[in-house]
Amino acid sequence: MLRNVAAVLLDGAHPFELGVLCEVFGIDRSDEGLPRYDFAVVSAEGPELSTHVGGLSVSTPYGLDRLEEADLIAVPAGSDYARREYPPELLHALRRAVDRGARVLSVCSGVFVLGAAGLLDGRRCAVHWHHAAELARQYPRVAVTPDVLYVDEDPVITSAGTAAGIDACLHIVRKEQGTDVANRIARRMVVPPHRDGGQAQYIERPLPRSSCDTVGEVLAWMEQHLDEEVTVEQLAARAHMSPRTFARRFQQETGTTPYRWILRQRVLLAQRLLEATDETMDAIAWRTGFGTAAALRHQFVRALDTTPHAYRRTFRGPEAVTRSGAPRSSPAPRVTAPRA
Repeated sequence: MLRNVAAVLLDGAHPFELGVLCEVFGIDRSDEGLPRYDFAVVSAEGPELSTHVGGLSVSTPYGLDRLEEADLIAVPAGSDYARREYPPELLHALRRAVDRGARVLSVCSGVFVLGAAGLLDGRRCAVHWHHAAELARQYPRVAVTPDVLYVDEDPVITSAGTAAGIDACLHIVRKEQGTDVANRIARRMVVPPHRDGGQAQYIERPLPRSSCDTVGEVLAWMEQHLDEEVTVEQLAARAHMSPRTFARRFQQETGTTPYRWILRQRVLLAQRLLEATDETMDAIAWRTGFGTAAALRHQFVRALDTTPHAYRRTFRGPEAVTRSGAPRSSPAPRVTAPRA
């Protein structure tokens, strides 16, 4: 059972991510019939630690020996965690904890501590999208999954940004103590009781533009004609290349295929329209080249693991969904999925 929880800090710790752990595990709610956790904030670098907030420090009487009794050890984010070295005693304590059957949890950049301890090798892990490339570079044996909220590779649980840390904590509570306990804690925190770990992080991340001019003009044209059907042959003709040469150069310069590039651009445009307009799903499907609301929904879910309606509700509230819910007439679709 989950009874004993420790949050371990280093210099430069982020108070907000620490606060997530304190809110879920550090508050005594036993008077409401909820579990009480034996919770402690542990320092890996002396009794007083600085934070990334000017003038704010954290002092605690607990050192690394407190980790020996923890069922769950959580590592919140901190400044420069991707570039610093960690105390060997901390890394050894984390490995020893896993060996004796404890769980470890990282929130955002705390994942670099788990990586340095060797606990991510051969596992999938989640991380804030901003740190994904650096984590993959430093730890090539780790399967970095940058688009999800959290990953449970028991006994190692990793989460993305701050809110995803809440999701991961509630997931652990739900797993150990049931849905009712997790839901009641979430209700007290006024947060959603459950967001699946596989839901996509909301990232504005266009695919890379070309670093040279070989396909640059074609990319610019494609961005302006997302509502049109295109083929590799048509694009190659614009670039004055054979289809085979064009496809090869496109892959070299963008890191993806023409089909995947334009599909991603269409999803990005749909995201912007869902965030900024009251257009109906049919109208957005038309403008983005998907043709129908059903096709838009299918590709949106594949790319982001959430529906267009849920995405709009997240960014604009339920009123926007209600306003845009009524069907609106639009031209008959003339766009099919690109064959590029």
